[in-house]
Amino acid sequence: MTTIKPKTVVRYKASGEAESHARTLLKVRDLVDVSDEPEERGGTNEGFAPTEFFLSSLAACSNVISHKIAKKNDIDLQSMDISVDAGFNRLGVTLQEEIDLPFPDIKLRIEVTTDASDEKMEIIKRDLPRYCPIAKMIEAAGTKIETEWAINRST
Repeated sequence: MTTIKPKTVVRYKASGEAESHARTLLKVRDLVDVSDEPEERGGTNEGFAPTEFFLSSLAACSNVISHKIAKKNDIDLQSMDISVDAGFNRLGVTLQEEIDLPFPDIKLRIEVTTDASDEKMEIIKRDLPRYCPIAKMIEAAGTKIETEWAINRST
């Protein structure tokens, strides 16, 4: 019997069409989205700015990976709210000077409702930064991610 080994490294493809200096039409798989700057920066405010997409991806990845960890460990997460608060050095995007670390710090707050024990929740807290690829890339760049968990116990 032959065992088929799944691919561990896959290729992702994305494309962007510059519709203006501030607006980019984004395509991934069969999906289309738009990135745009706010009006005060010459955009039409019809989508997230690139830096907002970046920070939002950390929230989305934290959601997906936390739920995968929970499922693997029989933990019921009844609800989850995630917020991201980041310091952003704008000197680079304003072309004033090159900045090695545009986001020096990020505060990630994760609020969950669960009936899981503290010990079970520690598994998620421990494994989330180990397995979230977005968090790993951000921290590898030198940004400090501080994660605060608020756990509401369900009855």
